[in-house]
Amino acid sequence: MDTPTRPVSPLRQRMLDDMRMRKLNPKTQSAYIRAVCRFTRYLGRSPDTATVDDLRNYQLHLVDTGTSPMSLNAAISGLKFFFDITLEHGELMARMQPVRVPQRLPVVLSREEVARLIAACNNLKHQTALSLAYATGLRASEVVSLKVSDIDSGRMTLRVEQGKGRKDRYAMLPPLLLERLRVWWRVARAQGKMLDGGWLFPGLNPIDPLSPRQLNRAIRAAALAADIDKRVSMHTLRHCFATHLLEQKVDIRIIQALLGHKKLDTTVIYTQVAVDLLHEVVSPLEKLQPV
Repeated sequence: MDTPTRPVSPLRQRMLDDMRMRKLNPKTQSAYIRAVCRFTRYLGRSPDTATVDDLRNYQLHLVDTGTSPMSLNAAISGLKFFFDITLEHGELMARMQPVRVPQRLPVVLSREEVARLIAACNNLKHQTALSLAYATGLRASEVVSLKVSDIDSGRMTLRVEQGKGRKDRYAMLPPLLLERLRVWWRVARAQGKMLDGGWLFPGLNPIDPLSPRQLNRAIRAAALAADIDKRVSMHTLRHCFATHLLEQKVDIRIIQALLGHKKLDTTVIYTQVAVDLLHEVVSPLEKLQPV
């Protein structure tokens, strides 16, 4: 027996329409709706009856219950859209302030650890996807969104369509990566796992792409098999790509472009984890004359 679907309230539908009009990313829409739903449960009544003090007390409640700064700011963003756009009462958010998110240095693997990690992946599709992520610096969502037609072996580039920020860009296609992609293509085609013009990394059903979650499960399993005790995710390979290029003396603005960063400040963080650069600096202690 089918479970009856819960009707959408006019207020929720209005917010959904407002987000759709602005073509917000589906994940952003889900996060905003979730933020309003959680506030509504806390409030115990319709959110359009909230006051400035209700919102202020909600932020205090989130802080007191141990909500992380990132989650807190995400909640504020969702509520801000609801009150600013949907209700047109932005003044109600006057006493809700985003908090500073502590800056943490990314986990970076050595080149030897990256080689062990990729080699420990015993699934050719996953191994090729991990190789591509490290070779290009693409995000997991960008890796799984690639199609065979995005590979341009003539120009040695990968076309990234609508990456983060809904921007198109090109990524580098190193010769060794192209070789590995060709091996994967031949195997996948022979096994009927890849459709003409289809996904470069299809899921169990070739019509659908592999999901970022599946790739993250694969890389965690590979890290365990490779005896790497650092916390590893697909984004770790992106950090490794940027850091290792910086250690190779590649200009930071080129790295910024390859990563698709809008601001250079986002890329500069890798100067703090490029260990090879630290080793090239002579400490002033070494220059002291013995007394």
